[in-house]
Amino acid sequence: MFKFLLPKEHSFFDQFDQHIQLGQEAARLFAEMLEHYNDAPAKARRIAEVEHQADEVTHRTLAMLHSTFITPLDRDQIHALITGLDDVVDLIHGASRRMLLYGIQQPTTALKALARALVLSVDELAIAVKNLRDLRNAAVILKSCVEINKLENDGDALRDDAIASLLKNETNGVEVLKWKEIYESVETALDCCEDVANILEGVVLENN
Repeated sequence: MFKFLLPKEHSFFDQFDQHIQLGQEAARLFAEMLEHYNDAPAKARRIAEVEHQADEVTHRTLAMLHSTFITPLDRDQIHALITGLDDVVDLIHGASRRMLLYGIQQPTTALKALARALVLSVDELAIAVKNLRDLRNAAVILKSCVEINKLENDGDALRDDAIASLLKNETNGVEVLKWKEIYESVETALDCCEDVANILEGVVLENN
C-alpha cells in the first residue's frame, strides 16, 4: 500500500501541462474569433468546450491533491496554481460569451489588442509551467514571469485607453456598460496570468 503514498510528481506536472495547453487554445480561439468575427458563434462554442475540458483537469488535479500523501510542491501552491490557470480559461470563456450575449456587432481595435496581449501572456505561462518539472530551469521560468508582468501592465494601459475613449465617444449608456465589462473581463484574465506567474516565482524562489 505504501506505493499509493509516494509522490506522483509526473502526474501533477502532467495536469499542469494539459491545463496550460487548453489555456493556450482558448486564448488563441478568442483572438481568432475577434479577427474573423463572422465565425464568432462557432469559435465561442469551441471555447466553451475547452473551458469544460479545463474544468475536468482542475477537478482531477484537486482530487489527486486530496489523495496523495507526498506532493512535489507545497499543497497550497498546487491548489493556487491549478485554480489560477482555471480562472484564466473561465475569464476567456466569459468574454467570448458576452460578445454574443450582448449582441456585439464588431470587435474594436482595442479589444483585438487586448486579446493579442492575452495570447502572448498565456504562451509565456506555458513556457514557465512546462519548465516547472525541473527547477534547474529557474532562469527560464523567472524570465517568463517578468514578461507576463510587462504584458499585464500593457493590458492595463490598453483597457484604460479603451474605456476613456468609450466614455468620450459613446453616448449610449448601455453600450458603455457592455464594452466596459468586456474590456475588463479580458484585462482580468491578464491579471490572473500575472497571479499565476507570482505563484510560479514563489515556487522557484522557495526551492533554489
